[in-house]
Amino acid sequence: MQQGKASIRFEHPPGILSAASIAGKKEGEGPLAILFDEIVSDPLAGEKTWEEAESQFQKKSAQKAIEKAGLSPNHIRYVLAGDLLGQSIASTFGVMDWNIPFFGLYGACSTMGETLSLGAMLVNAGYGDHVLCVTSSHFASAEKQFRFPLHYGNQRPYSATWTVTGSGAVILSSEGKTVKITGVTTGKIVDFGLKDSMNMGACMAPAAADCIGQNFQDFGVDAGYYDRIITGDLGSVGKKALIDLMAQKGFDLQKTHMDCGIEIYNSEAQDTHAGGSGCGCAALVLCAYIVRMLEEGRWRRVLFVPTGALLSPTSFNEGQSIPGIAHAVILENMEGETNEWSM
Repeated sequence: MQQGKASIRFEHPPGILSAASIAGKKEGEGPLAILFDEIVSDPLAGEKTWEEAESQFQKKSAQKAIEKAGLSPNHIRYVLAGDLLGQSIASTFGVMDWNIPFFGLYGACSTMGETLSLGAMLVNAGYGDHVLCVTSSHFASAEKQFRFPLHYGNQRPYSATWTVTGSGAVILSSEGKTVKITGVTTGKIVDFGLKDSMNMGACMAPAAADCIGQNFQDFGVDAGYYDRIITGDLGSVGKKALIDLMAQKGFDLQKTHMDCGIEIYNSEAQDTHAGGSGCGCAALVLCAYIVRMLEEGRWRRVLFVPTGALLSPTSFNEGQSIPGIAHAVILENMEGETNEWSM
């Protein structure tokens, strides 16, 4: 059912049947290490190129999610997948062997929110009983495409984030489960004219503020309605900008806000500067940590808001600004709920 200007509330909320997380070596040395399903110490994952390695991470997380759900690939009606590489090749080569109907999506680092939003719409509408949502990123493949060759050894400013190596996958299902997606708010492209590709947190924060504010307006709630409001990869710089922007709108996020890019690394010990980023950042934290906290009842309701910087090497080299996007997904522990919509 449409809700406000940019949101949907689901009359039959899709459940998260399973979630899987495959992390790289650096991520496996961070504070969430114990929660990941698997840590791959070889950054090439046994392959010849960084891009092939990223496809392997995505294939591993998708396979693990299918196994944890007690399913086979034949049970999956649709795959919704995305990554940061040109033409989304990590996703294409990651899941193509299963011959499942495929939607390739791109929302930069917000892509996990996009896959969950569209996947939930498909399940809620009855177009698929089991839908696989998966995203990935890789530090080396992202540096190769967007920044500098690794052997160049360039200096990184403190506003820079570290692209997460890893992949997260979720199986959405019409079957009843504890954690469900009860609503979504689709973000708009927001451009404040910023052009610093080494400060993507600042580029994305306005889009996060716009999407969160729209969610509050559409559903008639405020920050206190959620146990946590969790952005994707604003990092420490973007977090401060978001807090300030939301305060200007009259909302205090200081008690409820978290950021996946801050949670996934120990910034000082691991020298990741502002934090983590990449499609795999929000996906890993969602699948390893957020879903677990909801399943255990430690949180009852979360607004999950992956954020993305919509730049490419072409647009950046041509001097274009870096617009941002964010997609909000309402995740709730619905155990014991008799009604299908808890608001």
